[in-house]
Amino acid sequence: MFPEFRDLITQLKVENAHFARLFDKHNELDQKIKNMEANIELATHAEIETLKKEKLHIKDELYAILKKHS
Repeated sequence: MFPEFRDLITQLKVENAHFARLFDKHNELDQKIKNMEANIELATHAEIETLKKEKLHIKDELYAILKKHS
């Protein structure tokens, strides 16, 4: 995610608690969605779509923070 901001992401994960929480939440959602799509975790299509929307919202917020600090 955002390879062009790799160094800044590393820096913000240490210096910005809000960014670090969002980053971790995004990764948690990503793994949960993958598990649901692979039928490792049970979920309806609607539940997966809801999680995808939440993940995208977090990604947008992370991008806004990265742009602000770049």
